[in-house]
Amino acid sequence: MGRFTAFADKYLSEVHIPNYIKATDIVEILIISFLVYQIMVWIKNTRAWAFLKGVLVILVFIGVAAFFHMTTILWIAENVISVAAIAVVIIMQPELRKALEQLGSKNFLSSVLPFDTTRKEGGRYSDRTVNEIIRACFEMGRVRTGALIVMEQTNSLAEYERTGITVDGLVTSQLLINIFEHNTPLHDGAVIVRGERVTSATCYLPLSDNRDLSKELGTRHRAAVGISEATDSLTLVVSEETGYVSVAYKGELYRDLDADGVREKIAMIQDKPGGDEKRHRVRKGKSKV
Repeated sequence: MGRFTAFADKYLSEVHIPNYIKATDIVEILIISFLVYQIMVWIKNTRAWAFLKGVLVILVFIGVAAFFHMTTILWIAENVISVAAIAVVIIMQPELRKALEQLGSKNFLSSVLPFDTTRKEGGRYSDRTVNEIIRACFEMGRVRTGALIVMEQTNSLAEYERTGITVDGLVTSQLLINIFEHNTPLHDGAVIVRGERVTSATCYLPLSDNRDLSKELGTRHRAAVGISEATDSLTLVVSEETGYVSVAYKGELYRDLDADGVREKIAMIQDKPGGDEKRHRVRKGKSKV
């Protein structure tokens, strides 16, 4: 009991408990709770989760050392903590960058600040463009031609366009099929589509490190999931081995879809006027394959 009292006097003596709680205190608690919850959800979906569990184990050992007055361990912990903070930033740099990108993404802020109040009359992608892309995917699937088509939404893909070759051509099924034809100069890599045009080909995409993805999936599918984790784009994948058409969106991979299934997924980013109710039905009925 005396050891616990000494521990409390040293480490808990400065904890202040107010006599009454104000309305602003309640609001502050709610805001902090929301932020902590969002941080925990973000950590759970990244490699930071295993890292956090390791940190918690270390903190438990430090707590035990403080309770039993293990001065050597406490001295080491006090001198290492400043260096450890810098090490955490370096080790977690990719995850921290991704979190900041998501925080500053137009998709997140548009619900609060109307950055872009304009909307194309026919939507982000016209029905003609969607039909041409779907036709190309299933024609390539029939002859086992692999393909990777990224459809931009609100996050700019200019960073990935610069890794490829500029095309700037009107989206047609013939153009897409010719790009991905075997042994052609542009067949390797991804095609990026913005609006009605193919902007670039042979683009390099980030690979997903999601361990839940099936081991049978190749580089093409992992790249599709990777770009969907880094941006709000939608990516269509045609498997060279099976000819199946899949869609990657928001870190999820929907495999072996038919033409109607692909069209429903694209409707989520098509942004056609009056299409909000339809997109809601698509999201409500979506299933991970």
